[in-house]
Amino acid sequence: MLYSATINVMVKAARRAGRSLKRDLGEIEHLQVSLKGPANFVSLADKRAEEILYQDLAKARPGYGFIGEEGGTREGTDKSHTWIVDPLDGTTNFLHGIPQFAISIGLAREGTVIAGVIYNPANDELYIAERGKGAFLNDQRLRVAGRRQLNECVVACGLPHIGRGDHEEFRREMTAIQDRVAGLRRFGAASLDLAFVAAGRLDGYWERNLQSWDIAAGMIMVREAGGTVSDIDTTGDALVTGHVVCGNEFVHGELVKILRKPA
Repeated sequence: MLYSATINVMVKAARRAGRSLKRDLGEIEHLQVSLKGPANFVSLADKRAEEILYQDLAKARPGYGFIGEEGGTREGTDKSHTWIVDPLDGTTNFLHGIPQFAISIGLAREGTVIAGVIYNPANDELYIAERGKGAFLNDQRLRVAGRRQLNECVVACGLPHIGRGDHEEFRREMTAIQDRVAGLRRFGAASLDLAFVAAGRLDGYWERNLQSWDIAAGMIMVREAGGTVSDIDTTGDALVTGHVVCGNEFVHGELVKILRKPA
């Protein structure tokens, strides 16, 4: 496949950071048996991957802004373009040696995401999307699943953990959807959940209280695969609110009906 220069820059950075994470994943498996545990090591792996991404992206596109999970916002001289980066989405999975994690890179122009790359170095799956040019997994064109019966659908969700999110609200939402679908899944990496919807592996997905770096690349992935993605309450921008729901047009609409809070 021939991709734009911008996508090639993003892919090169993701692959280099991915090699670092893959080496660190091997170390995690050894650290699991230590009394101290691998948490501090994972923090270093996260920061190391982000610095690799920052260096590569800044070298290729000097002046672009950079928003990263670890380093926060780094202003650029080019106020129109911003990289939105999660160097390790699915940190808890990584911490336990579970190979469901990814590097997520989105590029926003004037606040609109125009390109996205999601890369899982554990299985070498590389998702690419560019505005108006489609979405791809390892060079294969992606389309969202076409199911139009919710009782045939498998839907993914986030699952708030200790100290995070509204547990009661989630239980209400899960109960309402659980009664309507063929299956619920919780994989633990928002970027890959969105990518799986784009690939037709999942029919839908919702989660609250995310950050822009969790979903920037995944949102354009779903849209370029023919799906619909929005804020759960459909009144704001999911990239800002952090509350996201997606699927094909039908599934998205049905999930919104169930999840939307009463006025």
